Order: sequence, then C-alpha cells, then structure tokens
Amino acid sequence: MPGAAGTRHPEGPPVVALFGATALGKTEVALALAERLGADIVVADSMQVYEGLAIVTNQPDEAQRARARHHLVGFVPPQAELTVAEYANRAHEVIDALRRAGRAAVVEGGSGLYLRAALGDLEFAAPPDAALRRTLEERWARDPGGVVDELRRRDPAGLARLDASNPRRVIRALEAVLVSGGPLPATARDQLWRPGERYPHALVALVPDDDREALKTRIEARVDEMLAAGAAEEVARARDRGPLSRTALQAIGVRELSAVLDGDLSLEQAAARMKSRTRALARRQLTWLRKLPAAAQVPAAGRPPEAVAAEVLAVVETRPW
Repeated sequence: MPGAAGTRHPEGPPVVALFGATALGKTEVALALAERLGADIVVADSMQVYEGLAIVTNQPDEAQRARARHHLVGFVPPQAELTVAEYANRAHEVIDALRRAGRAAVVEGGSGLYLRAALGDLEFAAPPDAALRRTLEERWARDPGGVVDELRRRDPAGLARLDASNPRRVIRALEAVLVSGGPLPATARDQLWRPGERYPHALVALVPDDDREALKTRIEARVDEMLAAGAAEEVARARDRGPLSRTALQAIGVRELSAVLDGDLSLEQAAARMKSRTRALARRQLTWLRKLPAAAQVPAAGRPPEAVAAEVLAVVETRPW
C-alpha cells in the first residue's frame, strides 16, 4: 500500500479527516485512502449511526466494509437517540485505540458537528431543562410556525443558520435563547472549529465543481437508487420494531417514506421531498466547507476516487505534524 509505510509521524499514525457535500463520492475516496494508509474508517455522520437504516442513510455496504474496517456505523437502534456528546466519547475511544495500536484513522464526515466531535474536545452544554424542552416540543406539535416566529423575534441571526423545518434544531435554539435570556454571542455561535486539537490531523475538504446542475443530477440519481434498493421496505421494517426516535426521524427519507406507508404521500411525492431535502443538505455542507480553517481543498466531482485519494495523501505527507 503506497504511503502506508512511508507516512509515519513522531506523535503516532496520522488521523486524516475528510469532509464534503453529499453525492461527491466521499465514501469511495475514504476507502481508497484507507487502503493506501492501511487505516480504519471512522464515520462521523449523525444518521449513519442507526442500525437497520442502511439504505436510507447511505451506509457502506458489505463489499465496502470488506475493503476497510468501519467504525460507528449502524450501532444505535432507530428507536433510540444518540447525543453528540455520546458520539464524541465513542469516537475518542475508537481513535485512541487505533493510535495505541499504531494504526491510522480516516475520519469521514458528512455531519460537520460530528466531525468536530470526533477530532476535538468540545464543551457540551448542560443537560436541557426537561420541562422547558417538553413545553417547546408540545408547542411545536400544535404550531411549528409559532415556534419559528418566536425564534425569529428573539434571535434572527441564529434562525438564519438553521433549517427552520427541523424541529430538533429550532427547539434547541429557542431553548438556548430562553435559558440564556438573549441571543448567543456571534463569537460563540460562529466558532465552528476551535483551535485546540485532540489529535494532530490533516483536514481535507472534498469540493464539487461549479456545476450545480451536475450535483443536482447526482443527488436525484442517489435518491432514485435508494428507492430502487428498497428504502421504503427498510423503513417499514424499522417501524415494525417500535416507534422511531425523534433523531432517527430526521434522516432524509425516513419521515417521507413513513408518510407513504401511512397513506399520506405518494411515492413520487416522497421522492421529490427527499431530493429537495438532500439538495438543502448539500448547500449546508458547502457552507461548512467555506468555514473550515486550514482545510486543504481537493476537487472531487467527476474524478476517480483513487486519483482524489492520491491527492489527499499528498496533503497528508506534506503536513507539518
């Protein structure tokens, strides 16, 4: 494996962090890079943690897992919730164990916050006020627009950074404002990446070309492939095991396909909504890319994964560890 033996550093084997928008081929690039480094892949994705939702959350398949060992994929029942703090603890355990064993890690991130959690020591907020959280959730169930409007009045800048249709994000943001007595300071809200590092790492952003129509086409093709592979049947099996958690329902496709199963949407309507939400996710991920400090940008759209991995490896080998 080229690079596996040559890429050694005084503080231990490298930790390589890959971040990029959906439908850019991040998984295949991570696999090619892991093979070159002799590395394990640590997945930093808020939805791929759910067991039994492999198709709808785009988890690596058996052939991909045979090429490299993957961690933190499909280990949480979809009836349960996983907090970022819990994910961080698990990710640190995995990466610490790999480094002790002298093995490199490729941290593949589709969720910016989970990527941060895997690589750094974040300060997590105190546990929420259960009564306030319950009150806000009940208000959302009755009048989601009213909750959004209150957050808009109290913290318009904070709302502008959120997906206003995501109840969990909106409720958390309003809860933080109500507890603190006002909007979060811009410095706290915008501090996406702290200077301190838990691990020396190379951070690489996989970037698309400027052809947004091409990205849209790839996203639409991915949704069509998920549906053809049995995404609706997968969601039905998960629901048969019990009510899905609030967080699992945020996975793109779960809520839409549940509506199909309940007779509230046609499959065509669900597919259209899934494609729209995936495009919105890609836009948010691209916003994250612009805010990552000191990230080496590597073009990925339309390129063979091996060529992209070779360019990423060149970044790793020249990094001043």
